[in-house]
Amino acid sequence: MTTLDNSKKRVVIKVGSSSLTSRHGEISRRKLEKLADEIALLKDAGHEIVFVSSGAVAAGYRKLGCINRPTSLPEKQAAASIGQGLLIEAYSEIFLSHGYIASQILITRSDFSDETRYHNVRNTLNVLLERGIIPIVNENDTVTVDRLKFGDNDTLSAKVAGLIEADQLIILSDIDGLYDSDPRKNEHAKLLEKVYEITPEIEQGAGGSGSVVGTGGMKSKIDAVKIAMASGISTFLGKATISNILNDAVQGTAKGTYFEVSTETVNLDQKKQWIAFHSGPKGEIFINEQGKLSIVECKQSILSSHIEKVNGRFEKGSVIRILDHQSERVGLGVVNYSTEELELIMKSIGKELRNDEVVQFEHFVCELELSLPVVI
Repeated sequence: MTTLDNSKKRVVIKVGSSSLTSRHGEISRRKLEKLADEIALLKDAGHEIVFVSSGAVAAGYRKLGCINRPTSLPEKQAAASIGQGLLIEAYSEIFLSHGYIASQILITRSDFSDETRYHNVRNTLNVLLERGIIPIVNENDTVTVDRLKFGDNDTLSAKVAGLIEADQLIILSDIDGLYDSDPRKNEHAKLLEKVYEITPEIEQGAGGSGSVVGTGGMKSKIDAVKIAMASGISTFLGKATISNILNDAVQGTAKGTYFEVSTETVNLDQKKQWIAFHSGPKGEIFINEQGKLSIVECKQSILSSHIEKVNGRFEKGSVIRILDHQSERVGLGVVNYSTEELELIMKSIGKELRNDEVVQFEHFVCELELSLPVVI
């Protein structure tokens, strides 16, 4: 028998485009009201909610005069500029009818890669939640170029969940959970109700985008789950159209897949979350076996004597990739020297005794330990 969870939670809810729009690609007022009504019930129960909502492009492209969803970046951005206003207007009106104020936060990947802006976003969200506001988050599609995009709001929602130290991430779409095989091709596919580890088999079974109006499929959801689990956050994946799905997901009784955080799951602090998932590494260093042993096994710093090669241009305090002498990824870390300084140090080794701390263990995230889709 499932035990109901009546504790107050901080929850991030992500809803995909296909769950917010009609089959013609325009905003479905009925779908918005259903989700907003359920979010209001969670707020009534005392939970703190951040709502990551897709749908700006899907909501705006018809108003732009496009018959079909646009494919060029300028048209997508123009459609998003229309659709984002329509979405926030609709949400604000519905939430206000329940007595709640909604706010809008548009984020780009660069807001996360810059550590100062990363903390600014976190502080803003915390103030809004403390004041009882419902932040509605979306990627700033109007100004974001492809190389700076999150890719989909599944990833964005997982990063936001880690940013605010959420208790739970709920991802709703037109998929009612993770199956042991593709239910569209195998009528005997079995829904996995509890998952404690993202195995290679699960990753291999994840496909591409599942909806015409959406950008994310099961693969993006699995990647998001891995980010959340590494941050110590349990995740639920379910279908948006199911009645009372949000309340049941929080209670632990909904139909779908619960990705549970076990005691073995890596739980990264805020600094290491930023290094692993948001920083955008600027360059790389190659280390010898002694350096790899030092940082991975002995949990000690990488010293200048451990470095074999430096690639790229970076400044002191940048996040860099760390690779071994076989070019295998070791992890990510904050470097204490610029490229130029490191090159001078390496030239002096042999002429004088040097044990400069290049990467401290406290500012290192291990690739072998995480096995995560870190942005490197």
